[in-house]
Amino acid sequence: MYQRLTNTNSDPIMNHKHQHSHEHPHEAHQHSDTKNGLTLAFWLNLIFAVIEVVGGIFTNSTAIIADAFHDFIDAVAIGIAVLFEKISGKKRSSSYSYGYKRFSLLSALGLSLFLLIGAVFMIKSGIESFIDPQEVNSVGMLWLAVLGVSINGFAFLRIKNGNGGHHHHHAHGHSHNHNSKAIMLHLLEDVLGWVAVLIGAVVIYFTGWNWIDGLLTLAIAAFISYNATKNLIGTLKIMLQAVPEHVNMETLTSELNTIEGVADIHDFHIWSLDGTYHVASLNAVLDSADKPSETKVYTTILERLSNYNIQHPTIQIETNTRHCKFVNC
Repeated sequence: MYQRLTNTNSDPIMNHKHQHSHEHPHEAHQHSDTKNGLTLAFWLNLIFAVIEVVGGIFTNSTAIIADAFHDFIDAVAIGIAVLFEKISGKKRSSSYSYGYKRFSLLSALGLSLFLLIGAVFMIKSGIESFIDPQEVNSVGMLWLAVLGVSINGFAFLRIKNGNGGHHHHHAHGHSHNHNSKAIMLHLLEDVLGWVAVLIGAVVIYFTGWNWIDGLLTLAIAAFISYNATKNLIGTLKIMLQAVPEHVNMETLTSELNTIEGVADIHDFHIWSLDGTYHVASLNAVLDSADKPSETKVYTTILERLSNYNIQHPTIQIETNTRHCKFVNC
């Protein structure tokens, strides 16, 4: 479906056509699964933080109480992420004509920075633990680690499956937005942290090598830093309206120029609102002003753009470029 707006000049030069994409039922279901997964992650982190406080007091372990504070901060961060994710699902308004999708990027940005700050503290703690290892209650830590891996792992898988359970029909689709990636990475940090505690507890129990705990902490901090930095850079690229990574502008432009009836493609722009919803605008100059040819060219361009996961294209059809001020834009 498209709308045609014709120039009202006596010698019409340009016709404007705009195609609106509509959300498919499975995409709405996917969004609902994502929101449910994020909400579950929030409550699991909050509940587990309370469990850790009780466990820390019961075992007289300051380390567990300190980690409870870390999990509580995690829950707050995820809660904020859930709020932004909910806002991002709102429809367009007079103030935000593209909707609120980019609000999820604010959450992804904050969570990525939070992860990097947390990684710095993990590195500091890991170095101290490696240089001056402290005796730990390996049995108590083992059982708490099993519980930590189970709870955080379950939340991680729920978000992962909620995002990836329904794939778009094309091969270039990306099932996770950057907000979900940041939260998944956040939960993965906790999962790996408890896996490290689990492995460390077993090794320490049998060998007494308390320095293992510090070594594993440093390895996890390095892994988290790498992925958080990668997600941060990806989020910033989207906010700066970079072309989506899966799209090669030169290749796509050449492909569109080979369409029968197309003389030139110019003023071509592609950007993404949140990493999953892509927008494009272009001017297509026709070989002739033949109406059937114009409609065919328009439809073919839409199909080609759809193959690149571009859901919101705006196509301006022109019969010549003499009066187009965007030729060299």
